[in-house]
Amino acid sequence: MEDTDGYLLFSDPNNNLIYRWTQDGQLSIFLTKSGYRGMDIGEYGQPGSNGLTLDKQGRLTINQHGNRRVVRMEKNGQLTILADRYEGRRLNSPNDLVYKSDGALYFTDPPFGLPKFFDDPRKELPYSGVFRVSPDGKQVQLLTTDLKGPNGLAFSPDEKYFYVDDWDTEKKIIMRYEVNSDGTLSNGKVFFDMTSAEGEDALDGMKIDQKGNLYVSGPGGLWIISAEGKHLGTIVGPEHPHNFAWGDDDGKTLYLCAKTGLYRIRLNIPGIRP
Repeated sequence: MEDTDGYLLFSDPNNNLIYRWTQDGQLSIFLTKSGYRGMDIGEYGQPGSNGLTLDKQGRLTINQHGNRRVVRMEKNGQLTILADRYEGRRLNSPNDLVYKSDGALYFTDPPFGLPKFFDDPRKELPYSGVFRVSPDGKQVQLLTTDLKGPNGLAFSPDEKYFYVDDWDTEKKIIMRYEVNSDGTLSNGKVFFDMTSAEGEDALDGMKIDQKGNLYVSGPGGLWIISAEGKHLGTIVGPEHPHNFAWGDDDGKTLYLCAKTGLYRIRLNIPGIRP
């Protein structure tokens, strides 16, 4: 996620950190204990923060794996909890997130931040959901439980459609939903299926450009899929990308986070940014 001040922020879920990278190549720690403040951190594989984005006011919004909540960092550094429970039960471990233009926040909630994933005894919800936080921050709404491990998500440029992929090694699909006037989702259909593609990688991060092309972390690399559901090509780099963000003044640079490295690639079409 690129901040409006010209630096890049990215999560290191394994080490419970958020890093700050600047265009001159300087790397520094932006936030420690970014996703978990518990004492039993050794049990967790990915206790830290995961998805990051900015709201209209430029405030950082963080999905915290270990703390099992979504928080917003205020300008003074204080954290405001946007979502941590649904109907009295703790969330699984919020993964990725995106704001709609009206200020509503959408996020996915698979259990990948819990030590034993789907079989973890701390899991309180019997499903992995996609949720919406109302623009005023007062309501957390469950939108769908269609997917086993909902992960990356994005709106079409006109916000008529909402896409979400499934982190499932046996069913590698992208779903597309119609966005209703009240922000809810309906008429979910499989938009693209990568199940038969070569490679063991499940689907992960997702972004979209201004022409509606999807960029999805899938088997073998970064897949580019048109708004009509056609596979346009795959970007293959030194490492498999997990998540990514648009950056630079023209929005045509895609920054990619992999297991050990940060990469970037120039593209012809600008992306949709917060």
